Amino acid sequence: MFKNTFQSGFLSILYSLGTKPLQIWDKEVVNGHIKRPQDEDIQSNVLEIIGTNVQSTYITCPADPSATLGIKLPFLAIIVKNLKKYFTFEIQVLDDKNVRRRFRASNFQSVTRVKPYICTMPLRLDDGWNNIQLNLADLTKRAYGTNYVETLRVQVHANCRLRRIYFSDRLYSEEELPPEFKLYLPIQALLIIAR
Repeated sequence: MFKNTFQSGFLSILYSLGTKPLQIWDKEVVNGHIKRPQDEDIQSNVLEIIGTNVQSTYITCPADPSATLGIKLPFLAIIVKNLKKYFTFEIQVLDDKNVRRRFRASNFQSVTRVKPYICTMPLRLDDGWNNIQLNLADLTKRAYGTNYVETLRVQVHANCRLRRIYFSDRLYSEEELPPEFKLYLPIQALLIIAR
């Protein structure tokens, strides 16, 4: 999808405020829903993915199962709200041995397991909104001893609320992020946190 696109800085693949946030995504829903409610904490529309079974309710990008993202930017950021339920997401990458590897992070797993084609990792979420940042090049090197080439696919399972999913060329501090990539909490929420 993005293979022939010049990639530097930031590349967003999901933004909950867009007119069609799931335009390049496919969705699968069994005993659950994917909606765009207003989140009370950030006073803004978000994408909500809820399901009784995390494996059967998810969104996946790109929508075409035979297509790949072709994103070479090595840092992935997911702005997600902890709903205090089971939640998991998966990233499929290609390494320099031309092998497809998957990294799956979930909040119901307690140990990291590295198998030939999948690495599963525990995910600890704070209450409320979280900014998950993964260095895919570092993960690929540490888990498999190979070099990251590109990201092929991103899949986000129930249960969560999403604000944005994007790739970047490096880790950016909060001050360096463009305004539309920041998560703004309303004034009253900030006052409660400051006390």
